[in-house]
Parts: sequence; structure tokens; C-alpha cells
Amino acid sequence: MASEATTVDVDGPHGTRTMRVSSPSRVVWPDAGITKLDLVHYFVAVGDAFLAANGDRPVSLQRFGGDVTGDSYFSKNPPKGAPEWIRAVEVTYPSARSHPQLVLDEPAAIVWAAQMNTIVFHSWPSRAAASDYPDQLRIDLDPQPGTALPDAARAAFGMRDVLAEAGLTAFVKTSGNRGLHLYAPIRPEWEFLDVRHAVIAAARELERRTPDAVTTAWWKELRGERIFLDFNQAARDRTIAGAYSPRPLPAASVSCPITWDELDAGVDPGAFTVLTVPDRLAAVGDPWARMHDEAGGLETLLSWWERDLANGEGELPFPPDYPKMPGEPPRVQPSRARKED
Repeated sequence: MASEATTVDVDGPHGTRTMRVSSPSRVVWPDAGITKLDLVHYFVAVGDAFLAANGDRPVSLQRFGGDVTGDSYFSKNPPKGAPEWIRAVEVTYPSARSHPQLVLDEPAAIVWAAQMNTIVFHSWPSRAAASDYPDQLRIDLDPQPGTALPDAARAAFGMRDVLAEAGLTAFVKTSGNRGLHLYAPIRPEWEFLDVRHAVIAAARELERRTPDAVTTAWWKELRGERIFLDFNQAARDRTIAGAYSPRPLPAASVSCPITWDELDAGVDPGAFTVLTVPDRLAAVGDPWARMHDEAGGLETLLSWWERDLANGEGELPFPPDYPKMPGEPPRVQPSRARKED
């Protein structure tokens, strides 16, 4: 018996591509009743805005063998059998190894990834042609237990002010879950370590101003009921769910760009879903459409980093999969270190 399949015509810069979708009726989000074909139609509807945010960048695909309640795995290298028009670019990882990583150039490429059971797209903060030099500064505002979205919103406005003082313009989106993501366009003149140091400098500045509300503490036992300013999302090969990327959560929520006015008025991240975002985009447009019209520099933030370094505020822990980095403090949680002492 032939397997269930259908096709979807996808317009793009090279004309219309007819894309095969196998198992179109397979339910991907059981609670919301959203199928694989629904997901494909979502990507067709938001394709231009999705590519503006995530295209022309190395991207990792978070793929699911079944529905979102099951296990997932990451694809970085182009899977076998990828169409010849799917691009890849060589990137260097923290281990110093280099491998080709996928790049999305047209809406049909997003549909192809969905056919490969991709739900979440994690794009790099750098362009494919200069993957070592980010053109986005990113900060993940992560609510800790005892905090909620309104707390993250207050932290976001505070960080917007800090970045503005440093000459940067911040854009905001929902994470698709409980937090918020801030992006600021920068000139691609600094490599990842410098960008991470700039993020740490901004985070420390906000922490000094609102110590009861935000924290840069890497160890969870030290964070308390505060918003964690996750500086390590600026490290090489660390990514967050891209703008307009769905999330593997029950309601099929989407990491959705919003305006600062919307954030100020109060938003419900759960209202931005695979089913609702296409109509929202058609009605109000893309709040990030002009993000890269004017990029800023890191000179001020890096001067703050050097100032803090001179005052004894040094390097912070790197992600656990990183090699030991120069100046990095011990990678042991404080309570365990005290027991060992």
C-alpha cells in the first residue's frame, strides 16, 4: 500500500518548487491537534519573515521522531539526501573542529526541513559568509522559579536602556515559553568572545542597577527569585530558538517578535501559536523588519568590560561542553566546592 503523502507548491527566488510532504495528517502537537501539514502551511505563510530572521545563517535543526511529547535530536550537518539547492557553510565549533552547517535561503528550504520533522530552528547570530563574526548581540532573559513574564518584561526594559546607553538598539521577542529574548544588531567586526564579553558587561550593569530583580549567577543555587541574564547564549555555537520558530510545547507556541509597546501593554506568549501567528503577521507586519537597517558597535560595552576587569570582576563560567577557557573560574557549583574544602 502506498504511503500517505501530498505536495505543496512553495514560491521563492528561483520560482515555484513542488515539495513532497509525507504523513501530512500525522499529529505533531496532540493537545492542539496540529498536524505536520498544518506546520508546513505555517512555514509557507511566514516564510519571508522567518527567512529575514534566520536565513543566510548557519542553522541547527531540532527534529522529532514523533510528536512533541517525544524525544528530539539536533541536526547540524546537511542530512543525506538533501536537495542540491540546500546550502551549507563550513563553521568552527568551540572544540576547534569545523563542519558544514545548514543554511536556509528560500521558503522551500524551511518546508524541506519540516518534511524532515524539524520543529525548532536554532540560527547562529552570524551570517554564513562571516560565521566567526556575529552581527547580532543576543541576551536570553530566563525567569527563575518564583518569577514570571512581568518580571522578565521589567528586566527587558531595563536592558533596553542599558543597551541604548551603549549605542545599541534592542528588539524583543517572546521565547515561546516563559522568557524573553533581546537582540541588538551590531557591525560584524568582533568575534564571539568579544560579543560574549559585551553581553556580560551589559548584564553586570543591569545587575548593579537592579540587584534584587536580575542576576548573572551561572549556578542555579545562587540565582534566587530573579531573572537570569544568560550571557552564555552569546558563546560560539550556543543558540536560542529563532524568531517565528515553533516550540515543542502543548499549545504549539511560537517565538514571536513583538513591539516594545506590546510588551508594555502586557502580552500573553501563549497567544502566539502556529495557528495564530500567520494572521498576526498579515495584520500588523513584522516588528523586526527593519532590525538591520542600522547596526551599532561594541566599543562602549567592551570599555565597560575592561573597567570591570580592572575592578576585579573577571571571566564567568563557560558552557559545560566548552574546553577550559583562559581566566575562567572553576567549573564547580559553590556548595560542592565548600564541601570539598
